[in-house]
Amino acid sequence: MKRFTQKTVVITGGSRGIGAAIARRFADEGASVVVAANEPAVESVASSIRDAGGSAHAVIADVTDKRSIAALYDEAERTFGSVDISIQNAGVITIARVEDMTEAEWDKILDVNTKGVFLCCQEAIARIRKHGRGGRLINTASGQARQGFVFTPHYAASKFGVVGLTQSLAKELAKEGITVNAFCPGIIDTDMWAYNDQAWGKLLGDYKPGELMAEWVKGIPMGRAGTGEDVAGLVAFLASSDAAYITGQTINVDGGLMMS
Repeated sequence: MKRFTQKTVVITGGSRGIGAAIARRFADEGASVVVAANEPAVESVASSIRDAGGSAHAVIADVTDKRSIAALYDEAERTFGSVDISIQNAGVITIARVEDMTEAEWDKILDVNTKGVFLCCQEAIARIRKHGRGGRLINTASGQARQGFVFTPHYAASKFGVVGLTQSLAKELAKEGITVNAFCPGIIDTDMWAYNDQAWGKLLGDYKPGELMAEWVKGIPMGRAGTGEDVAGLVAFLASSDAAYITGQTINVDGGLMMS
């Protein structure tokens, strides 16, 4: 079903993992997709979409820089005519004991994960308002927006911030037909989780690569790690007309790991 024909979607953090899966899902459903990331690999995602018959354009952008974000949305409008849906997915993590965590680490995580979401939302809102048809903002939070975890206080703080930002903007924009929602991925089989497995594994015990993640997956009621496609299905729903009366919500997509 082509739910997003004649819609333009901007996706940050689109060069790999969850972001790339979201980009492909929207393209499959007829959207024109602007895939953004801070690395050249984003072009291969856009190319794969075009090779499959979809419509995609790649942009290298820094979500912590206001001018870079303005240029991203300018290019989306020049290329496809408007912006209808914006997915704020760019995110980073580091893992360290509190005594070893640097101020630079703290600043980087908050800059990318929280300020970056705000800057993209701010720019997307201005573009969506131009056409007056309403739109969708969807923000990537985390299971750590529900409950913080050891060695990642900066990451937890950044993702709790995303939830607060989502709720605040949802209230401000509701009467304009612009919905704002977030989602909390759990353990998803991505490059980030490969790093998490190794970094947490070193600090939590003598784990070999893959062992800690496998142990944690046993605690998921559905018995498996998630995929980017699992997440993309939820995001596509939140962007669709079926979700027109849903705003200010943060939804877990984690196989039942957290039920709240």
